[in-house]
Amino acid sequence: MPARHIWEIPLLVVVILLTTVGYLIALLFLLVGAVNYYVLLLILAPVLLWFGRGQNYSAQRLNAVKMSPSQFPEGYRMVVEAAGRFGMATVPDAYVLLGNGQINAFASGHGFRRYVVVYSDLFEVGGQARDPDALAFIIGHEVGHIAAGHVSYWRQLGMFLVPFLPVIGSALIRAQEYTADNHGFCNRHIGAPGAMKTLAGGKYLNSLVDFDEMADRAPREKGFFIWVVNAMSSHPVLTWRMWALRDRSRHGRMFLRPSAGPPPRATTAPPPYPPVAGPPQQLPPAGAPTESGGYTGYGEYPGLPPQQ
Repeated sequence: MPARHIWEIPLLVVVILLTTVGYLIALLFLLVGAVNYYVLLLILAPVLLWFGRGQNYSAQRLNAVKMSPSQFPEGYRMVVEAAGRFGMATVPDAYVLLGNGQINAFASGHGFRRYVVVYSDLFEVGGQARDPDALAFIIGHEVGHIAAGHVSYWRQLGMFLVPFLPVIGSALIRAQEYTADNHGFCNRHIGAPGAMKTLAGGKYLNSLVDFDEMADRAPREKGFFIWVVNAMSSHPVLTWRMWALRDRSRHGRMFLRPSAGPPPRATTAPPPYPPVAGPPQQLPPAGAPTESGGYTGYGEYPGLPPQQ
């Protein structure tokens, strides 16, 4: 099974403790009559989070295209295979949402349902030069968020103060992204370079990006503001992220840049993937036509519920 980033659980414990203290202080303020916007926000957090997750899930059910054996069958098959590879008893729903130029995907849930959303532009990457391995990496990353418990209601309620904890909160989200990258790598490691190249250069110029050359910059780019940008980022900065996906001997760096040394090179040959025994699903038959277009990528951190 994919490794959980070494910093994730310690940071989660710290954030949950701080959030619990915040809830208690808000309750105390409410009892003494000192009510303001922030007090109400914390007191109503369980309802606001539940409402936001339900609204987001309903928006996909009403507007997005649901992957199935007949709609985006290649992406659907990848979701089923990733869920089986990670030992999930239930395959999450998967949707394709109009991206309008955005390179993004996310995972979330509501109640007992879990789902993955892939923006339509990710299927267009490269035009006719498709990159199914990169698509499998991205889908593995998003399904990995679900497998790792990142989209749990109770976990996100305990992380409600993350947007107000700029360094610690951002670090926790970065650790979760590294964990999800480990899932994506486990699902289809050869797709990691293509996914990162699209995040760096976009869906039209991704082929011009040299994955190794960009990853090699990780130990060389230094300075105070390099540290600040990384510390405030909700996702690992791309050069460090590429280095972590290339050097699998250690966990991705959280606060200090990778150490200089002979860089490992990106893997260019896929491993022999074993058959995956997932839940019974109706899959498209071999040789069935698949959707036209290219592959995937994922990006920003839009508040707490979705995990990207």
